[in-house]
Amino acid sequence: MKTELHEEENAMSVLFAHARVCSSSADHSSSQMMMADSGSHEEVAVIGNTDITSTESENNVINTMVEKETSEMRTLEINVAEAEKRTGKNTVNMQETYTVYLIETRPAETVPDGVTPAAPDSLWRRYSEFELLRTYLLATYPYIVIPPLPEKRAEFVWHKLSADNLDPDFVERRRVGLENFLLRVMSHPVLSKDKIFYHFLTKEKSWKDAVLETAFQDKVDPRLKSLSAMFRVKNPDKRFTAMKQYSDELNSVISQLLRVRARVADRLYGVYKVHGNYGRVFSEWSAIEKEMGDGLQSAGHHMDTYAASIDDILEEEEHYADQLKEYLFYTEAVRSVCRKHELIQYELELAAQDLSYKKQQKEELVTGTMRVFSLKGMTSKLFGQETPEQREIRLAALEQSIQEGEEVVKQKNRECQEFVQTAWEDVERFKEQKDGDLREALISYAIMQISMCKKGIQVWSNAKECFNKM
Repeated sequence: MKTELHEEENAMSVLFAHARVCSSSADHSSSQMMMADSGSHEEVAVIGNTDITSTESENNVINTMVEKETSEMRTLEINVAEAEKRTGKNTVNMQETYTVYLIETRPAETVPDGVTPAAPDSLWRRYSEFELLRTYLLATYPYIVIPPLPEKRAEFVWHKLSADNLDPDFVERRRVGLENFLLRVMSHPVLSKDKIFYHFLTKEKSWKDAVLETAFQDKVDPRLKSLSAMFRVKNPDKRFTAMKQYSDELNSVISQLLRVRARVADRLYGVYKVHGNYGRVFSEWSAIEKEMGDGLQSAGHHMDTYAASIDDILEEEEHYADQLKEYLFYTEAVRSVCRKHELIQYELELAAQDLSYKKQQKEELVTGTMRVFSLKGMTSKLFGQETPEQREIRLAALEQSIQEGEEVVKQKNRECQEFVQTAWEDVERFKEQKDGDLREALISYAIMQISMCKKGIQVWSNAKECFNKM
């Protein structure tokens, strides 16, 4: 038991220390970014989605924001009120049992005294629909750290807790997590204004058609393409490389903390339940004692109460663990932004490399010298030189191609600078949110542990009083 508690203390110390170090390094990275922005325009700062141009990106934002329906996009109060188990047929016409969640929304308006507030609008959503919404947000806003969904199946649990995704306790925790996801999106200055998100909350039947009409799937980068970019980028942006490394380390630290917590929970469960044996023995002992009987019986009652309390305690503890799990899953959202940076960096380097090659071809054509071996050069030597007319035609085509290549590089640089600015602003917003949430979660967890220990002391103090009165 001491070993497990010592491991938990070490893990929490590591997390606090890590947060302090990364916070200071993040501030340093932020200052570096500002210096880079004010420097030479020849430096290339790159982040984003290479599959879309700046014009297309702007159009995507405009198309996904509510303009004509601005009056309808009021700030909403959101509540995932309840969960319900249902049975139906899936896509392959097989019977399945699933859970749906009731989403209630109402305008966040002050209701005058004496006036009955309007009934909330409500609709049911499956977990898979929440996943579809988040996938859409990831594809549409690659520069935003998209809030994560709660886990689909329980992880990092103590062994007495069911890992069944239909277990009532797990469904209840997931209901809370889904509500938190919606509140995170609603509180975001950009995501909260998205038209598809509004339809998700208000249109039960037509929502899926609306999200599929956006063709967001075309903007999702293949995983293989992202991996290729990661390994082939020549000049990665140090700020986002550091952020990606930080997210990996944060993922490792929180995973370690959750594993330690699960092991400690197992040990605590055993210790508490063994106290039930005290209660049974004291009750049996009281039956054969006359003067000591009442005291033993009372002490046994305290022990039974103590043993039974662990179930509620560990269930409450799971809610604090879920807060840590949220940021465990947030780390993947941070890595997603960094992968977008690597992808557009790779695409820009390819464009710059192609432009450089075309300029080299022009230089060789003008000077008549070959800097590197080429098939066309060998062909010229074997079959004779080009005529002046052919040379002029080639030169004009190259100049046109160079102008187009320069425009492509300028356009991508423009996209990148805009993307860097918006992405880093959102990363800074996320870091501030993370620091506050993790601090609050860890403090609440510590308070709960202190309270639990005080209850244990109180039980034994009560038992001591019972023994004193015998």
